[in-house]
Amino acid sequence: MALSKAGAALAALREDLAGDVFAPGDAGYDGARVVFNAMIDRRPAVIAQVEGEADVVTAVRFARELDLPVAVRGGGHSVSGSALGDGAVVVDLRRMHEVTVHPAAKAVRIGGGATMSHLDRACQPYGLATTGGRASTTGVGGFVLGGGTGWLDRCCGLAVDNLLGVDLVTADGETVTATAEDRPELFWALHGGGGNFGVATAITLRLHDLPAMSIAFLLYLPEHGPEVVRTYREVIEGGPVEASGAVIYLSGPPDDEFVPPHLVGRLVCAMLLTYAGPQERMRKLAQPLLAIPHEAEMVTGIEYADLQCMLDDPPGLRNYWSAEYLTGIPDAFVDVFCARAESMPVPSGTQHLVWPQGGAIAEAPGDYPIPFRDSTWAVHPFAMWEDAADDERARQWVKDVRADVRPWSTGAVYLNFTGDEGRDRVVAGLGADNMRRLGEVKRRYDPDNVFRFNHNIKPL
Repeated sequence: MALSKAGAALAALREDLAGDVFAPGDAGYDGARVVFNAMIDRRPAVIAQVEGEADVVTAVRFARELDLPVAVRGGGHSVSGSALGDGAVVVDLRRMHEVTVHPAAKAVRIGGGATMSHLDRACQPYGLATTGGRASTTGVGGFVLGGGTGWLDRCCGLAVDNLLGVDLVTADGETVTATAEDRPELFWALHGGGGNFGVATAITLRLHDLPAMSIAFLLYLPEHGPEVVRTYREVIEGGPVEASGAVIYLSGPPDDEFVPPHLVGRLVCAMLLTYAGPQERMRKLAQPLLAIPHEAEMVTGIEYADLQCMLDDPPGLRNYWSAEYLTGIPDAFVDVFCARAESMPVPSGTQHLVWPQGGAIAEAPGDYPIPFRDSTWAVHPFAMWEDAADDERARQWVKDVRADVRPWSTGAVYLNFTGDEGRDRVVAGLGADNMRRLGEVKRRYDPDNVFRFNHNIKPL
């Protein structure tokens, strides 16, 4: 009886959906369940590659008819693999990647499956931009609803600070729009609460004028790392909010004309100074960093959309990331941070990053469930590797970074940078005082916790 019902419902879904439907055994099923993190190997019951909002409604109602949970795929970039769930219905939004720019209103409407590249390339011709992730392949929806930090956040605020509205398909298959005026409590919860409340089919963001963007990108031998971090700290803390970037320990990549041959496959200390303005002003800021002996330099103006894909990570690797948000980075921290780079898995895609917060991040409304807003710096150990035999070593390195910097940690965290690290970390990422209020919104819009493949907020 149950099998008959499920078979009939699946046949109806295939008939009704404008997009494609994949179930286990179908040609294309295995390809449709591949996500960015190669460690994720889950088998959904159904993958619905939707074409529009009506398809999303149909897919959610199908899941409810069969009492199946729903996972939502935008960019599929999360380290936790939240785009997939064993036995779930996956609503795959990737075909819904339309981006409509409204230059006069300085606003942009983004389809739920769009990536940063779709967003940035659409806005570039207008000299407009908004805070995006630090990789062009990241999905806009999950990025924004989780908070959203990137190279422009010190001058433009977090991505979620620029949120104007969200179109959502709820757990009962209804369509709603949340703005500051319409469903304000849901709108509040979407400022950090992620995909807990429904499927975001479209997001509207505020845009900012960005007539020029420039960078200084330098490579140093690792022994210069402590001096580089200290100097970068002084440049940022004494500079304007338009300045951002990061210090990054990494393996010198092959097949990159910028990387000298003697650094390929070796531990390298890189410094990226980004500046939301012309090259001439950025170059003055960068002078103390340029004075430190370095092996390669790139000091140039750059299109923001090109900057966004400059550090793109290749798909198909195994991933484990985390983060700690800090009260500051005094010299004692610098020594600990740089020493930990020596145990990085090298060569690999692993990166060991520290970057600044402050500016518009701290000045924006503090009411939203974004407790990492007040931290002044962040550390992001980002392990990527090929061989499953290195799993434990790579994961342990990330955990060691977190343990090293804990004396300077605020305890808050940006959940988009973490996988499943336990309930306490979810609370740390949303704020203990916010959890009850978020739970009440969850009860209103998803009382059965249909959307659970995320940093989950349980309905009260």
